Amino acid sequence: MLMSLHSIVSGAAAGNFRPVLEKIGKLHSKNSFSLAIILGDFFADPESASDKNDMDVSALINGEVEIPLPTYFTVGRHPLPASVIEKLEKSDDELCPNLYFLGKRSTTKTSEGLRIVNLAGSLDPTILAGVSKDKYLPFYTGDDAKALRGANSADILLTSNWPADICKGSKISLPDGVEAPAGEQHVAGLCSALRPRYHFGTTSDAFYEREPFFHRPLEKEPDTRHITRFISLASSDNSSKRKSLYAFSIDPTSSVPLALPPGTTVSPFTTAQKRQRLPDQEQSYSRFSVPDGGGRDHYRPHKRSRYTKPPPGPQDCFFCLSSPKVNTNLIASIANDTYLTTAKGPLSTSSTYPNLPSPTHLLIIPLEHSPTLSSISLPEDRARTYKEMHRYRRALHSLLLSRPGAKLGAVTWDVSRAAGIHSHWQFLPVPVDLIKKGLVEAAFKVEAENEKYPVTFRAKDIGDGTVEKSDFFRVWIWMPADEDKVDGQDDGRGLVADAAGGEDGEEKRGKQKCLVLPLGPTFRFDIQFGRKVMAKLLGLEGRQDWRDCEQTDREELQDAEKFKEAFQKFDWALEE
Repeated sequence: MLMSLHSIVSGAAAGNFRPVLEKIGKLHSKNSFSLAIILGDFFADPESASDKNDMDVSALINGEVEIPLPTYFTVGRHPLPASVIEKLEKSDDELCPNLYFLGKRSTTKTSEGLRIVNLAGSLDPTILAGVSKDKYLPFYTGDDAKALRGANSADILLTSNWPADICKGSKISLPDGVEAPAGEQHVAGLCSALRPRYHFGTTSDAFYEREPFFHRPLEKEPDTRHITRFISLASSDNSSKRKSLYAFSIDPTSSVPLALPPGTTVSPFTTAQKRQRLPDQEQSYSRFSVPDGGGRDHYRPHKRSRYTKPPPGPQDCFFCLSSPKVNTNLIASIANDTYLTTAKGPLSTSSTYPNLPSPTHLLIIPLEHSPTLSSISLPEDRARTYKEMHRYRRALHSLLLSRPGAKLGAVTWDVSRAAGIHSHWQFLPVPVDLIKKGLVEAAFKVEAENEKYPVTFRAKDIGDGTVEKSDFFRVWIWMPADEDKVDGQDDGRGLVADAAGGEDGEEKRGKQKCLVLPLGPTFRFDIQFGRKVMAKLLGLEGRQDWRDCEQTDREELQDAEKFKEAFQKFDWALEE
């Protein structure tokens, strides 16, 4: 049985890491800490570093500084020394024995099961969109903060910036002469989404520990109030000798306490509410990974029954933007609750659609790590996510409509399975003549018959899926509306004209049909069913498996950039 983990956190060392590590080592000898974390700048600013600072860095890299327990550090407000970056790039983020780099945007799970989420550096407001690619630079973007929301939960949240409004509702004041940092709304939103047990920040010359606060209960846990303690540590060499070390105990397996600690307040983040995630989704996320065998098990389990292994969490999920495994080359757009990405190993090629600049096989993915849309815990989050996914879908329709002579419709499909990993939709253009002739619908139905599935497709609009009692496969078949059809009129193929399109330049007219295939427990469903159908329909049978279609990093990046350039006019997320 796991006991509470004794841990210690330090404020910025700012180059004076030797005395900080020595002090931690002495305390460790008496308290047996499980780990140590050093916030903010571990090293001196390279532009003003002294010869002694440089010598200490060399000694550290060469393993000449004793570090008696696992210790983690991040970026702060200054760049890392070049020699440190060079070593980290060669050593998988282990600078020397027992000293590990958490990066700038990361989710880490320790061997004891402690989940640490880190957003380091300062917000760079000049970057309007996109996650930052360089983990060594001392700044982050708003999309970096959004991406980490997909981590689902955290035992410990580390940020260089304070969250906006953290002092709201608190009776604890900062020391005389010290003003609270302005705080960042992105950090407040992240804390609100993850509901960490501890949230650590930094200030150069002050220690601040707020009263604990509780978050809004989740719909599935109406009587559970997750509690967060926010602590900001002074730098280790602050002139006022204010507290720069904080020791605490935490049990990552313990449940949320039923009784609130004395002095607990409501959450100060009255406008920073975001999502709270749930478990999992299977192979479809494996487009980013190499399978262990049989094309199914992409999570590395211990040798136990496959029915008892846990599903991949956010840190192992290739669809979670907070995961170190995510392929950022493919990301095309990030909104508040969802994002758009080009497919790894796309079914289509650059020559499949001559009027499009790229393969245009795309995925629309919720930021929340949840196996299905219906399992997103908060109803308002679920509604926003579903709406955004459709906004991306309509914007993609608008892109197709804008291409002269393209004559393209589209299919969008998803697999909703409670035992899945991370919900997403796949989007693929299709020649409009195939839709008009009824060949697309027929292809899905015939393939289901060929697979001997004991159920049939139904034409049905099921919204976010909450009305369905079972797992399901769904496909939307869309084509541009004929100008002479009346909105809501069936055109004889079951395709209904719809003028309820969208905003911000999204398409206003189109015809679509939604087909749903219930997935019962009595048969094994091919997770690649949608891709298989479209491969046969488009004459791309040799590309049914994404692993046979992998591109180089350069090719992936080129296709993504070509798509983003074409899509920019329709990317409503750039306006928000």
